[in-house]
Amino acid sequence: MTHPLIPVSGISMDETAAYARRLAERIAKEAGIPVYCYEYAAFRSERKKLAVCREGEYEGLKPRFGVPEQMPDFGGEKWTDRVALTGCTAVGARDFLIAINFNLNTTSTRRANAIAFDVRERGRVMREGGSPVGRIMKDDLGRERFIPGALKSTAAIGWFIKEYGIAQVSMNITNVAVTPVHVAFEEVVAKAAARGVRVTGTEIVGLIPKSVLLDAGRYFLRKQQRSLGIPEQEIIRMAVLSMGLDDLKPFDVDNKVIEYMLDKKEEERLVDRSVTGFILETASESPAPGGGSIAAVMGALGAALGTMVANLSAHKPGWDDRWEEFSDAAVRGQELVRELLYLVDEDTRSFNKVMEAFGLPKNTAEEKQLRTEAIQEATFYATQVPFRVMKASMAVFDLAGQMAQTGNPNSVSDAGVGALAARAAVLGAWLNVRINAASIKDRNRVEDLLKEAAGMAELSRQKEDAILEIVNAKI
Repeated sequence: MTHPLIPVSGISMDETAAYARRLAERIAKEAGIPVYCYEYAAFRSERKKLAVCREGEYEGLKPRFGVPEQMPDFGGEKWTDRVALTGCTAVGARDFLIAINFNLNTTSTRRANAIAFDVRERGRVMREGGSPVGRIMKDDLGRERFIPGALKSTAAIGWFIKEYGIAQVSMNITNVAVTPVHVAFEEVVAKAAARGVRVTGTEIVGLIPKSVLLDAGRYFLRKQQRSLGIPEQEIIRMAVLSMGLDDLKPFDVDNKVIEYMLDKKEEERLVDRSVTGFILETASESPAPGGGSIAAVMGALGAALGTMVANLSAHKPGWDDRWEEFSDAAVRGQELVRELLYLVDEDTRSFNKVMEAFGLPKNTAEEKQLRTEAIQEATFYATQVPFRVMKASMAVFDLAGQMAQTGNPNSVSDAGVGALAARAAVLGAWLNVRINAASIKDRNRVEDLLKEAAGMAELSRQKEDAILEIVNAKI
């Protein structure tokens, strides 16, 4: 049995490898089971491959103990009766393994296998004369020789699926950084076509990281010379449509994409509410969402309008040679939209942390001191959040200005409204920075922040005026 740790979100491979090694050490110490570390957690380069750690399997394990070059990384000093019962295990850090099946318009397992051998890294056995029934060629050591396939970091086989009544090429991609899913798809399509077979769609087995589908969606959008600056849900839909992920059954994004499954467990977010629901919550007796969240909403709307103009410009008839220019602008806009939407909820969360700090006990001198420190820290963070809203909203002016100047002239008013929304966001967030900073006792902590924020507030007026001058001249 192996225990791979896989980074999904918010953690690097190096950090994951460090955790894998710590886990391996604990298993050896606390459970008494020797452990090999493999792939990114390997201490030796040759142990990056799990097969090296497994070499000889259980029967060949005992002679490896006590030999530095061969013994397990943890707990391999001495062979004991307990080790004889448990054997060894392996802990590693690796990339996410993608299991994908390619649906074929044939029932022939032989044809499916031929395609699989064309693409898989190992390839096919070399035979005399290139004939499928020719004598197997071997090297000087008597080992079979192989003709490598087209795709690195892949293993594949052909089979017939009775449930669907079709043959498939079943593939494991062990490193999507080397062979992305869309690259594998295109190669299987090409090799199948060369053998008179068509790929009708694909099937993801298990879960898949969001980034894999986003990369695929962007690839197919580029092929169509379409803007990449669209919401991630639409990019993923492009991947689903292009690779036929719903060929055999509906592709349920919420239950197939890892990040979306994790999101289900998070608390309800303000940004997930309807427009009416958000406004009514703002109008209620609750102090949150307040002005900080509303400022972030206005900034997000400004960024969204600039992004919309960029996308409309990218698809404007006669501007085909400029699609990439506007696509790049739309991608920047989507990044700003995502950041500002995050800050909508983060502002409310920061306010709630201040309230929690005020609710701490204050019965003793020590409790009072801890409460005061907690209030100051929470308030300082509540000052930083609207400051971040200001910085992100200032970036909206660059997008809105570019679209007012060079974007689709039919949408110039939308660019102008985007600039108005951005200024409202900057000034609204500035008010929140000031009111929260006023409660910070250590003025040195906020002096530079207030100075920079004041500069942004003044500059926002100038940027808005410049953009509106362009807009008014074109209307």
